[in-house]
Amino acid sequence: MTTNRTLYLIACAAPPARRLEVPIRAAKRVGWDVCLILTPSAHRWLTEDAEGEIEALEDLTGHPVRWQYKLPSQPDVLPPPDAILVAPLTNNTLAKWATAISDTLALGLITEGIGLGLKIVALPHFNDAQAAHPAVARHVDFLREAGVTVLLGSGGFTPHKPKQGNVDAFPWQAGLNALYAEG
Repeated sequence: MTTNRTLYLIACAAPPARRLEVPIRAAKRVGWDVCLILTPSAHRWLTEDAEGEIEALEDLTGHPVRWQYKLPSQPDVLPPPDAILVAPLTNNTLAKWATAISDTLALGLITEGIGLGLKIVALPHFNDAQAAHPAVARHVDFLREAGVTVLLGSGGFTPHKPKQGNVDAFPWQAGLNALYAEG
């Protein structure tokens, strides 16, 4: 069991982002201090489509929900991470991350996290048509070679047919288990 450690949950705009309370509660139960970082699109989903959702997530984590870079003159409002769970990870963020693009706070943190040697687990969510693109396998392999645990396929997320995903079947616990297994 993990105690007194900080987990950054980085969520992209995919349907499971509507259920972020699930991994937050599960991680907190085993002692993680959870900080939530959203991609700009995920932030838009939770502010424009779900009134009060950001505030509820801030109450649940005890931290501000971050989604954009701070100004250099502003202090950090989150403790530094001991580990990062990127879930749900979209195809867009996967491609940018694998090519070291850091144009959002979420991407900056996960790109930097590799260089810092942080424990990083990625739990994708995209359909099988997107997964069939030849670049996806290369991006996944590249991140795995860089030390990221990418849970795609058996034991993680299995892509679904377009428009046929089940948001409640997203394997949050597989991502959390991978963090526990790694330390």
